[in-house]
Amino acid sequence: MIERLYILAFDHRTSLMTSFFGVDGEPSAEDVERAGVVKQVIWEGLLKALADGTPREFAAALVDGRYGLDVIRAARAEGVQVAVPVEASGRAELELEFTDWQARMRDLDPTWAKVLVRYNPGGDADMNRRQRSKLRGMAQRFRDGSRGFMLELLVPPEPAQLEAVGGDLARYDLEIRPELMVRAIGEIRLDEIGPNVWKVEGLDSGEDCDKVARAAGSPCVVLGRGADRDAVDRWLRAAAKVPGYVGFAIGRSIWWEAMQAFFADGADEAARATAVAAIAAEYRRYVDVYTDAAAG
Repeated sequence: MIERLYILAFDHRTSLMTSFFGVDGEPSAEDVERAGVVKQVIWEGLLKALADGTPREFAAALVDGRYGLDVIRAARAEGVQVAVPVEASGRAELELEFTDWQARMRDLDPTWAKVLVRYNPGGDADMNRRQRSKLRGMAQRFRDGSRGFMLELLVPPEPAQLEAVGGDLARYDLEIRPELMVRAIGEIRLDEIGPNVWKVEGLDSGEDCDKVARAAGSPCVVLGRGADRDAVDRWLRAAAKVPGYVGFAIGRSIWWEAMQAFFADGADEAARATAVAAIAAEYRRYVDVYTDAAAG
């Protein structure tokens, strides 16, 4: 039973190269090395947050094996829970990053294998069916309880859905997405796909959070989606009081600006210490937002 789960998410691969580093095409050896530095500094931020008082039993890292292999091994050695992505990064339709993903999970030995799926029940029915088939095959591999299965659900808008709210993404998130999330979860679960943890987009109302939690039937965590503080705080406060929600999985909202400053300031030891402190402080701030809301 998961009481609380505060995940620092830094499994970004495609977006790290394209949006953060501005790499166009195949990353160079230097790009790969810099990506590894990003993962290591963020991990050090999480370690500082633990040293500063964040409960170790509730903390977790979500980090990839492509650029963050050393971090995965360090997390295991430190006894920190870790989730590792299985999906190929940045794809509209679910694809696995490695055909031998099961062997890879055995080798890396994370607490959870994480898979991200973009699934809109009002979208391409054939694609949704293919994705459910892949998820069902994966879920069957976890039924022995040897490893947890974390499912990250994104529900991007279809053109007609966005048109219905005048192209306003904020209105889509508020008026249309909550029901679509419940429908998506229902369709996925009908195919006997039952993750141990759902990683879901934030919602503005506790009522909508309750509907999602009831549909999910397993613990839910709120993802940050790279949003600003006000939005993420609002989502956390809406979810924190709802049975079925246990915490968050926040990434770019915590570390993006700190890591930009790290490289802008020369990526030296002083810049590293500043970035580590900033990441630790922002992660702990979100923990406080969630715990205060849950207790209030």
